[in-house]
Amino acid sequence: MQLVTSKVVAEKLTSYLHHELELAELVDWAENIMMDGDFGEDNYEILRDVVSRLGVADVKTFGITWEECESFLNQLGYSVKIQVCQN
Repeated sequence: MQLVTSKVVAEKLTSYLHHELELAELVDWAENIMMDGDFGEDNYEILRDVVSRLGVADVKTFGITWEECESFLNQLGYSVKIQVCQN
């Protein structure tokens, strides 16, 4: 059983935003965590809400936007900074 903390969820979201993790992989991870994860007590409700929302991100009706990812990260105590570099 994996202990789910704000850091763990932020790392998964960051990997997704960096295209290191496919949407399907993020959704699978979230679904597994909802079934077998142990949410940290400090942010229990926020963690549960964010992970449950990620678990349905592959459903066309729900999807997931950049703004939602940014909001999730903010709720978890992280800020988002974008850096654009020329190829």
